[in-house]
Amino acid sequence: MTDVSTPRQLPLDLGHEPGYSRDDLIVSASNMAAVDIVDRWPAWISPIVVLAGPTGSGKTHLAAVWKAESDAIVLDAQSIGTASGEKGPFLIDDIGSGPIDESGLFHLINSVRQSGSSLLMTSRKWPANWPVTLPDLASRLKAATTVEIGAPDDALLSGVLYKLFADRQIAVDPNVINFLVSHIERSLSTANRIVERLDLAALEKKSRITRALAASIVTASDEGQAAFEL
Repeated sequence: MTDVSTPRQLPLDLGHEPGYSRDDLIVSASNMAAVDIVDRWPAWISPIVVLAGPTGSGKTHLAAVWKAESDAIVLDAQSIGTASGEKGPFLIDDIGSGPIDESGLFHLINSVRQSGSSLLMTSRKWPANWPVTLPDLASRLKAATTVEIGAPDDALLSGVLYKLFADRQIAVDPNVINFLVSHIERSLSTANRIVERLDLAALEKKSRITRALAASIVTASDEGQAAFEL
């Protein structure tokens, strides 16, 4: 007997990307100091600034806002020396978790100080914990302005979730937001993935996004924990 069961319909992935503009930035106590220093540029007290915080705390968003404002040259932590001769400003995102071109960074910091330019670095670690062996570079990093970004607090995570749903033209009940704030990893990137999965699940089921649907998606995500380790 021929199987004539109805094929399962899958929703189209329309590629909703999170916005990284200044208008997309949500400010709370956990990131207020970092937002303030980004907004203060170019009137920085120190030309070298480090934004340090855990994965998913919004460092890349802040770096993107600053890059758009400063038209900074983006450098890779392992090949900083390629910037020789450039005037900047400069941006190094996610430095300190792997090898660093120490000589290149040392000369870049000196050049930035002498030329009156600016250097913004983001990192998951404080500079004192970077894999740096050059004493002179370690000394320069101690003089940098380091601003800590905390893990998203309830206000920030809630605001981000509301905005992520709004970007997809989805209205959700506050109970759904409250549930997600209480049950997902405190990471902005995880929030984005959860919203994406909820949107796809609701489209597939042709249903609203309810607390029950949110609970099922969060539970499934916990079972596939590797997918949410960002």
